[in-house]
Amino acid sequence: MQETGTIRLFKRGPTAELRLFVLTLLAVALLVVDARWAVLDPARQAMSVALYPFQRLMLAPRDAVEHFNDWKDAASLARSEKEALQRQRIELAQLSTHAAQLATENEQLRRLLKVADEVTQPSVAVEVLYEPPNAFSHHLIFNKGSSSGIRPGMPLIDEGGIVGQIVRVTPFTSEAALLTDDKVSIPVQVLRNGLRLIAFGGNVSGKVEVRYLTANVDIVPGDTLITSGIGGLFPAGLSVASVDTVSRDPATGFALAEATPLSHPERHRHFLVLLVDVSPQDLEQEGLKHGTQAGQ
Repeated sequence: MQETGTIRLFKRGPTAELRLFVLTLLAVALLVVDARWAVLDPARQAMSVALYPFQRLMLAPRDAVEHFNDWKDAASLARSEKEALQRQRIELAQLSTHAAQLATENEQLRRLLKVADEVTQPSVAVEVLYEPPNAFSHHLIFNKGSSSGIRPGMPLIDEGGIVGQIVRVTPFTSEAALLTDDKVSIPVQVLRNGLRLIAFGGNVSGKVEVRYLTANVDIVPGDTLITSGIGGLFPAGLSVASVDTVSRDPATGFALAEATPLSHPERHRHFLVLLVDVSPQDLEQEGLKHGTQAGQ
């Protein structure tokens, strides 16, 4: 009778502890050998070459993200630099314009100082605040008033000559009617021959008129009109206008001269107010009181 043996379900071998011990000794030996001799360098290099493609493949997503972030940062930096350059260009253009404006104003102020040295009357420099939007009058508002000694009736001049006349003041502002305003009249004389006349604000925009002339009056285009000094408000010898045309009407026996002012209130911001002695009698003689009341 055959004897049955025991069925072996698992193959027996070294225990796990023994294998761990052996592997540990092997690892320690490899560490000692690698630290003291270079015999494993070829193997290490061969393994490194073999693993390099797999390393690059594993790092490819990270590299792609870094490249995308670098591109995005570069685009954002380029956009910021472009905006900064554009802002700088605009600021430089504004500074250049402001510098040119200051240079022009300084040049005009030098000319005003020269005029102030030439006139004998004391003067006050004023700056334009704004121009009232009125199509029927030609006025300017300035930044100084009665607290600076300005009174109604005082002349307003620039380097070209008479600009207008102060018609209204407050403690800190003043209002002037320009030479071309129909409420302003100035005693003038022809520089060439001394003929005394009266210049009025013209009906034509930007012009002054010399009215009530006899048909044979000695005035021709090109003559320069200056203040005659009669009346006391406008000092004598200040430029007023240059005659453009002289119209003579044989039927009525009168002539009319149109002239262009030599001052340029539309070009400048700074002017001089001459602090002349203003009295009610002078205002009545110049007809300014009526003009001031009409303006009010």
